[in-house]
Amino acid sequence: MTSAAGQTGADRDFADVADATPALDLLLSDAALGVLRRFRPDSSMLRFGLQLASQPGAVARRSAALAAELRQIAAGTSALSPAPRDRRFADQAWTESAILKRILQAYLAASELAEGLLADADLDWRDGERVGFIVRNIVDAVAPSNIPLLNPAGLKALIDTGGLSAIRGLRAMATDLAEPPRIPSMVAPDAFELGRDLAVTPGAVVRRTDICELIQYEPATARVHKFPLLLVPPMINKFYICDLAPGRSLIEYLVSQGHQVFAISWRNPDARHRDWGLDAYGQAIIDSMQAARTICGTGKISICALCSGGIVSSMVAAHLNDTGRLRELASLNLGVTVLDQTQEGTTAALVDERTARLAIAASQARGYLDGRSLAEVFAWLRPNDLIWSYWVNNYLQGRPPPAFDILYWNADTTRMPAALHKDFIELVLARALAKPGAATMLGSPVDLVAVDTDAYVVAGIADHLCPWQSCYRTTQLLGGDVRFVLSTSGHIASMVNPPDNPKARFQVGPAHRADRPADGARPASPPDPKEWLAAAETIQGSWWTDYSSWLAERSGGMKQRRARLGSPGFEPMEPAPGLYVLDR
Repeated sequence: MTSAAGQTGADRDFADVADATPALDLLLSDAALGVLRRFRPDSSMLRFGLQLASQPGAVARRSAALAAELRQIAAGTSALSPAPRDRRFADQAWTESAILKRILQAYLAASELAEGLLADADLDWRDGERVGFIVRNIVDAVAPSNIPLLNPAGLKALIDTGGLSAIRGLRAMATDLAEPPRIPSMVAPDAFELGRDLAVTPGAVVRRTDICELIQYEPATARVHKFPLLLVPPMINKFYICDLAPGRSLIEYLVSQGHQVFAISWRNPDARHRDWGLDAYGQAIIDSMQAARTICGTGKISICALCSGGIVSSMVAAHLNDTGRLRELASLNLGVTVLDQTQEGTTAALVDERTARLAIAASQARGYLDGRSLAEVFAWLRPNDLIWSYWVNNYLQGRPPPAFDILYWNADTTRMPAALHKDFIELVLARALAKPGAATMLGSPVDLVAVDTDAYVVAGIADHLCPWQSCYRTTQLLGGDVRFVLSTSGHIASMVNPPDNPKARFQVGPAHRADRPADGARPASPPDPKEWLAAAETIQGSWWTDYSSWLAERSGGMKQRRARLGSPGFEPMEPAPGLYVLDR
């Protein structure tokens, strides 16, 4: 099992795979309607065909170039080779075998033709992304590395095991196809056990409601910071991404630095909870804040929220400001969170209003959005990493998938209530958080500019689902001092960033209240993320250390730790990680 703080090369590969975690745009549509509908011919494909038909010269040139390249391949003089980081063709047999080398080069030549025709069609952004999604998935699917009789690793396993690898592979395929999400398993369901291997930081559930449990963690130091910290995980994932294996747990690290840490563990909803929307989750956050402040005997609390949890937490902050209670919030941390939902990239291009409305109807009919459907969407968004690499490992080689903690968490899917699904869709389609008053939380208009609490915003430079530039726009929305931190990792690996990882580093740029214009309307950070990046400083190490120091300055000083967890009215009722996290 992979749980050490340092990462091997293989670990980094698994982390790259785990970074294909939910883009809000896709989960709001295809997860409800089925991602395979994207492969049906539509108007975008029709326009693609018409554009190519109008450019016969370009098509002829591309075809002639392909024919010339194929002649060179047949003669053994072609210089085509896969990208150095393309793990599909890392086996030496692809270059040492004359037959395999020619097959590979023919595939690469055809791939170049497909990409070239896409470019020649000169489609508009939305059509280009939609057609590109289909074309690239088809190109990835027909790679020779996916073909049983061509993959060298698969053939070697077949010979070495006397055919047993084929039997094991067929058995694994039958198991995977038996139920959703009907994609190759990325990790065995029994690879880890919660409370034994993962989510083992000592603590207890001190409050339980229908919608969530509140977990308080045992202090690890004699003196602790006065203001506690509340971790708010995504509503579409389980909280233990913040409490993975020892040495890789953000909660464990923050507790070791003297912080009083609480975490929300959301219930895995079903059809009975179809009416839980943004207001229900917002109220749960507020109630958890109040409980933690009561237990710690303090008037302030900080929030560290991830992804969709950051969206709702920012709306809660606006509600607190509107009701005169913003002083209760000592600081706000938003990790890989996009508040300004200006649409960018493939995930955005695949979403339109009609699709969104159909998605709403689908989830309302069932009462929830199934987490297994989400897993299928995520897989087809990065098929080489999330489908075909496991196709080769699990089916062609007949090997069990590696045990990696992030992938186990990623496969531990949850459902989303129909009301929350609908609320998120409408929030995204309207780009509401970027417009003061366009959204509401518990009856309060959401005006993020009025939220002048100090904020710590974390993004991943390799995050293709929540691009760091989109996360950076938060610095232009919030009204307080914002420290923007850019990690070198992707969507999830940027959050799992233990300090003893020797390769960890991040970039920061200063933001000071004194730099802000006199009207105070805009944060100090420059509007252009490229300008910020050009002036940013690179720091070796993990942003966890930086955040702990930043948080300590906003945590009210130190005091003696309490002798026991909980308080009157909030008695410990269940050891961490609690009961809700076990519900599948």
